[in-house]
This record gives sequence, C-alpha cells and structure tokens, in this order.
Amino acid sequence: MILEGPAGKLEALLNAGAPGATHAALVCHPHPVHGGTMHNKVVFHTMKALRGFGFPVLRFNFRGAGRSQGAHDEGRGEADDVRAALDWLDREFHLPIVFAGFSFGASVGLRACCPDARVMALVGLGTPAVVEGRTHRYRFLESCAKPKLFVSGTRDGFGPPGVLEEIVARAAEPKLLVRVEGDHYFAGHLAEVRQAIEEWVGKTLAVGSGL
Repeated sequence: MILEGPAGKLEALLNAGAPGATHAALVCHPHPVHGGTMHNKVVFHTMKALRGFGFPVLRFNFRGAGRSQGAHDEGRGEADDVRAALDWLDREFHLPIVFAGFSFGASVGLRACCPDARVMALVGLGTPAVVEGRTHRYRFLESCAKPKLFVSGTRDGFGPPGVLEEIVARAAEPKLLVRVEGDHYFAGHLAEVRQAIEEWVGKTLAVGSGL
C-alpha cells in the first residue's frame, strides 16, 4: 500500500487487526542509510507482538528507503513521515495508537510521538544513545508522561551501560528499561524482545492476546 507523505509517496504495509481492536500500532524501522527497512527482523517481530493483541499494525519505509519517494533527511523529515503515518492510522481506525521503533526508528519516532495526543504508549527498541561519538540525551523524555518501554541489548554499542540508564532515569514516569541478552540487533534473542513487549503492553494497556 501507499501513504501520502510530505516528501512523496511512502511504501507501507498494514497487518490487519481483529474486529473490536482497542488500539492501533505504528512500528518504525532502523537507519535506511545502513539498509534499514520495514522488513527488518526486529520490526517484523515487534509487529507480530502487537498484532497478537488484535491491533492493526502499520509499517512503512522512510523517505528514500525501499520504494518510498524522497531523500534521507537525517531524521528531520523522517519525523514528518511518522506524523503522516499517524494521520493515516487515525483517519482509518480512530483508535488510540501504540508506537514502537527500532534504533533510528526509535529515535525519530519517540520525538514525533511523545507530544502527539493520539499516541498512548511508546516502545523504544535499541534506542541509540551514542552514535559516532555523539551522545543523544533525549531531554524531551523528561516531560513525556506517557508509558514508555525501552528494550536494549546487554552488548548494544549504541546504548552502552550507564548512558541509556541515565536517559531512562531522567525520563518522566511511567517507564521501564529491559536489558535483553545480545547486541544492538538482538541477534538470537528476538523471542525475548517479543516477550518483553507482550508483557509490558498487556500490563500497561490492560489488554489480552487476541490472535
């Protein structure tokens, strides 16, 4: 399917939800310059976790990735892509939205979704805190009072011990940081990532698995 984005058409996939779904979900992919697309394994497993609650789940390729039009914009324009996807979900389903993003998708999506009243809960997977020697502090999370789950690998070079913990410590409640064994890509540990998402979403949103 195609979404109308601010820089042109955005290639997207919708995994249909169950009748009577309580929420819709948006999942964003890792850095497109490094090969990230909506078909990424972490993104796919996240979709499966959220669809397990009966949520319709939307994935899309950021501008310049896959068949999406436009050019990579270092996260600035990509935040507008996220807003366009939220607009589509809202028009289509009129349901509260759960956001989840992996790596670059987490960084961009958290910034776009925290202030958006349509988004009820946020999941950051492999949230990048240290990139090319630069530390990202995510100060906006300090005033983001929505429920937030952070899942990161114990050997994630982009979220080294101490740095991500400090970011989460400064973030507004409610929040939870789960460290899963593995690297930034959760290689060999995707089942644990999925379980962490399912347990947190089920408890936070008081929903049960429907599929």
